[in-house]
Amino acid sequence: MKHALIVEDLPDIRDWLGGVARAAFADMNIVFASRRDQALQEIERSQFDLALIDLGLPDGSGIDVVSALRQTQPELVSVVVTIYDDDDHLFPALQAGAFGYLLKDQPQDLLARQLIRITQGEPPLSPPIARRVLAYFAGALQRQQTLVRQIEEEVRLTERETEVLQRVAKGYTLPEIALQLGLSKHTIADYIKQVYRKLNVSSRAEAALEAARRGLVRP
Repeated sequence: MKHALIVEDLPDIRDWLGGVARAAFADMNIVFASRRDQALQEIERSQFDLALIDLGLPDGSGIDVVSALRQTQPELVSVVVTIYDDDDHLFPALQAGAFGYLLKDQPQDLLARQLIRITQGEPPLSPPIARRVLAYFAGALQRQQTLVRQIEEEVRLTERETEVLQRVAKGYTLPEIALQLGLSKHTIADYIKQVYRKLNVSSRAEAALEAARRGLVRP
């Protein structure tokens, strides 16, 4: 880590972040930017190894800087350093390409140690942010499981529909299915349409695949 870009509009905090970067990586060459547009210009002029980026800039969001760095300098490590610890700021920053997300209310030496972990392959996240990320993904897993259950319930077939699907998959014709189940051809046609709609299939081959997946017929 030899060249860093620090994007922060407040002079005192800008200097403080410079001290953090130099404490983590000695002899660091630092370029400072106080505005979004200025940071974007610096990105066009120079190559950096590290970027410390504030989100609340006078002329826009630091997320734009993170995104630009990911597109133009993908090897660079972008770390957001901010006061915001809410999901509305955290996840857009990570999605834009931020490698880490640190809070400014931590001691300078702790921030420096977290930056050093970059070289060890550990994404630098402030402890409250790490807990928030874990909670988010735990919730996402639970939401996914709920969605799967809902989908399974939505495509659940009645006993009669299952019988019709099984016979369609085995290759029986509509009259043959009607004869086997003691129903009219029109009734069987309605069942087939209903099964196709529920399973979101449009052909006998797709219906056969779904029947095999459900264990109604051998693949």
